[in-house]
Amino acid sequence: MSYKLKNNFKLFALNSNPGLAKEMARLLGCELGKCSVTQFSDGEIQINIEESVRGSEVFVVQSTSDPTNEHIMELLIMIDALKRASAKVITLVIPYYSYARQDRKARSREPITAKLLANLLETVGATRVLTVDFHAPQAQGFFDIPVDHLTGIPILADYFEKKALEDIVIVAPHNGGVVRARKMASQLNAPIALIDRRRPKHDVSDIMHIIGNIHGKNAIIVDDLIDTAETITSGANALMEEGAKAVYACCTHPVFSGPAIRRIESSSIKELVVTNTIRLPEEGLMNKITTLSVAPLLTEAINRIHHEKAVSPLFE
Repeated sequence: MSYKLKNNFKLFALNSNPGLAKEMARLLGCELGKCSVTQFSDGEIQINIEESVRGSEVFVVQSTSDPTNEHIMELLIMIDALKRASAKVITLVIPYYSYARQDRKARSREPITAKLLANLLETVGATRVLTVDFHAPQAQGFFDIPVDHLTGIPILADYFEKKALEDIVIVAPHNGGVVRARKMASQLNAPIALIDRRRPKHDVSDIMHIIGNIHGKNAIIVDDLIDTAETITSGANALMEEGAKAVYACCTHPVFSGPAIRRIESSSIKELVVTNTIRLPEEGLMNKITTLSVAPLLTEAINRIHHEKAVSPLFE
């Protein structure tokens, strides 16, 4: 598919995920905007925009992944630079929005950092945000600017549909994942199951109960992100113990912190399918992991925003 872009269209990329940004530029049929992102000797970030953006509609691609705070500062400084250079519209393409799990006060005197980050992006001058799979969809309400919230579930579901596995069941790894599992199950015309986790005491391990029929079936665990991989791998092991034929897993955001890679490698997960909202380090590219691209989804959304067309068909 080729896109017709107006003369005032600009696409810039910062340091978090250059591979994804280059793929998006190729699909859009444009060049990435010229800018440099460097650091002074004391670690301060310096950004130079090396072409005119006056009156332009600018899209900036930046996941706020690890190193999270550095990538957030790059984004904030870039927005400020664009505003001071008289860009007309600044749309942030944030495939992975960090701090999204800090979306409420779970205890007294806790911050709501997901809202704080939204405030920072708005205050510095962002016009619109395009993102994929907030940890909690209601985080859209933290913004007073338009937010287009896409989902990676259809991309993941299409992959498993093409694998043509028999006797599949879609599994939510925790109570909060039922809606997500139901969406994938609807696309694959499959039943769902739930791993119900209970912790009777603070220092006692989770007790897991499998709700639903998984015996002799190909179980597919679906989640929005995988961080330390404790939830997904312990759930996979529990499913195998309860008689699953094989366990697959998938998520939109491969955060993969701490012992995640080791846990996934040694787990009973047969295949883990993720998207490239976060750039995987070399050690994350094990044979067990399959990476799918969100670039076609994001470029179609950008084209619709650019030409003032409805983005809602992409939410399906």
